[in-house]
Amino acid sequence: MAKQLIKNATIVNENKIFEGDVLIKDDCILKIDSDISDDTAKIIDAKGSYLFPGVIDDQVHFREPGLTHKGNIASESRAAIAGGITTFMEQPNTIPQATTIEKLEEKFAIASETSYANYSFLFGGTNTNLEELKRLDKNACSGVKLFLGSSTGNMLVDDEEVLEKIFRSTEMVISTHCEDETTIKNNLATYKAKYGDDIPVKNHPLIRSAEACYLSSSKAIALAKKTGARLHVFHLSTAKEMDLFRNDIPLEDKKITAEVCIHHLWFSDADYDTKGTLIKWNPAVKTAADRSKLWEALLDDRIDVIATDHAPHLLSEKDNVYTKAPSGGPLVQHALVAMLEKHKEGLISLEKMVEKMCHNPAKLFDIKKRGYIREGYYADLVLADMNKSWLATPDSNFYKCGWSPFDGYTFGSQITHTFVNGHLAYENGKLSEERNAKRLTFNR
Repeated sequence: MAKQLIKNATIVNENKIFEGDVLIKDDCILKIDSDISDDTAKIIDAKGSYLFPGVIDDQVHFREPGLTHKGNIASESRAAIAGGITTFMEQPNTIPQATTIEKLEEKFAIASETSYANYSFLFGGTNTNLEELKRLDKNACSGVKLFLGSSTGNMLVDDEEVLEKIFRSTEMVISTHCEDETTIKNNLATYKAKYGDDIPVKNHPLIRSAEACYLSSSKAIALAKKTGARLHVFHLSTAKEMDLFRNDIPLEDKKITAEVCIHHLWFSDADYDTKGTLIKWNPAVKTAADRSKLWEALLDDRIDVIATDHAPHLLSEKDNVYTKAPSGGPLVQHALVAMLEKHKEGLISLEKMVEKMCHNPAKLFDIKKRGYIREGYYADLVLADMNKSWLATPDSNFYKCGWSPFDGYTFGSQITHTFVNGHLAYENGKLSEERNAKRLTFNR
């Protein structure tokens, strides 16, 4: 690739905002300075725009293999790039599940041929694959995923003896979905006795309750403390859980870390009346009071990472009674602009947003040469026009499922350019057909 020079950008990086230029050569950042000249470089004038590191999303479900009518690695990675997400970590609950090293590598093989964004995958732990997990090299993938609440197939890990052995058997980050299965089953039985299958969706956060979340996450944290395991709790959704996490030590020293997702920061249970099953997620979107406490914990650093839990379904699948409507929704294209909207509302600084969406995922998973705007690092970069409004519609998104929970919302900022390893992969609404994605490597 020829050299490219981003001029006059407002750069947001490492807790600073400053005017500057960035020179890209091949796949890396060659130079960052206040005024760079290079007659051999293609110039991109970014005056008036903000330059961010590419977003790293540590939790997505791109549905391949086995569920590709909902989405696939190609379609959803393109949507991610359109939203400024240049790196993703995909979850193991596909069909077949990534619960053996062979199946994990098959997913890497698919991504090497089809992904438009940088990629890694999580290995799925089960009640029966401990020996396979022990064979997994710590640099093979981004980490281990455990479902401590209901999931696809046999991925619920509910054998306490096996669970402790898993926590003792890996140096990798163990990421968990924490909801207590017994509590959920009992709650669901109560509501089914009253309503049958057509339970009003506003009861979703009462079925998949705050109690169910707290029981499971507190148990996982206690086990991590007992075993010394490196634990990362995915998609927190309740105020009560916030007391389980620390902010008195730097991220580098934390053994137990936390993530919050866009939908839990944006929606509340008041939105079920208008959005219905479109905002049915697991864990459930809960109260405005819960949302407020999530924001508080995010800003005071008890929560370390912002992610999406992108999990597309067809509208025809969502348009069902409560018990038959699947949980999850598409989010990668709208995550960064949603957070920019919250910045405009005064809820979060740009520096803090970049810390939680770019720097911290790179630190937490020991990702090599990504997550920052630094000389020598891969040129994963995003330009945003903070004064360009646009209406989110089905026609404006790149999701294979064709819809978004943000449809009908007017955003006040727009992603204009996304670079993946120096390649201009997205520019003003158009995606490049060329791929320049790489498999993630790690500093472990």
